[in-house]
This record gives sequence, C-alpha cells and structure tokens, in this order.
Amino acid sequence: MRKLGTALAAMGLAVLGVAVPTSAQAAPQGAYCDYEWNQHGRDGLVRAWNGYDCTGNLLGATPGDDYAWGDSSGAFTGTEYAQPKSVMNSGYVGNLDVVAFYRTSGYRYEYGYVCLSPYELYADDLSDNYYTNNGGLVLNNIGSHRWVNASGCAAGSWLT
Repeated sequence: MRKLGTALAAMGLAVLGVAVPTSAQAAPQGAYCDYEWNQHGRDGLVRAWNGYDCTGNLLGATPGDDYAWGDSSGAFTGTEYAQPKSVMNSGYVGNLDVVAFYRTSGYRYEYGYVCLSPYELYADDLSDNYYTNNGGLVLNNIGSHRWVNASGCAAGSWLT
C-alpha cells in the first residue's frame, strides 16, 4: 500500500508540473571525478580516462613521467594518446606537483602544452581546453606528460 501511495503522490506532482528526481537522471558534472577522487585521494598518481567525468576505461595511472603515450612503454601505451577525455592529478603537493600534458611526445612545449594543478584535482571535460601556442584541442590528443613545478606553466596554460 505504501508503494501505491508514493506512486500516486509522484503522479500528482507530475500533473502539477513539479519535477520528481529519479535514479535515471544524469549525475551532475564532476560527480564521477569526485567519486574517483574520494576513492584515491592524494596517492601520487596522474590518471586519464577515455570518458568524460572520469568514466569509461582508465587509460593509465602512474607516479612518473611518460615520454610518449603512443609507444609500448610507460603507463600510457598504444593508441591511448588519442583517447583521453578527462584527467586527474592526485599527486603529492610539494616539489613537482603539477602535471604538464604535451600535445606531442617528448615533452615538446613548443608544440603546445597544458598544466593541471594539484589544487584543481581533475579536468572532467577536455573538450573545452586548448594547448598553448595554438596547439589545438586537448581532447583525445595527449602525446606525453611529466611532473613540473607551477613556475613551468605559463598563464593561460591551466586546465579547467
């Protein structure tokens, strides 16, 4: 009987034009990245996913640098350079605590780079971020990454 009463109340609110939240509604932006952050915290790693908002497949996680995301060594290999849609910096705060992502392999800043602060935690949608030096869209296009100090990142190079 309780289920029937709840259903009738929901129908009545719907008739009145009142929105009734359901479990099928989409989570707010950042909700899954928040979940991932709460699972890992400051564990010293950089992570990337092939889905927005830290969803989909985890492409890799590493405490180190990766000279080329498209080669066969390091945490990011094969075609993973062409897949990232969201990234996380759960590195330790202190020296070398910013992740610099480069458009090409080899940490080539002249072809464009972006930085992710440890205080930003994550970038849940890379589709609105562009590399410096007109390097193009960051979405699905990371060639390498390394840990740097904030002084190594120019104004306008920060991921959001």
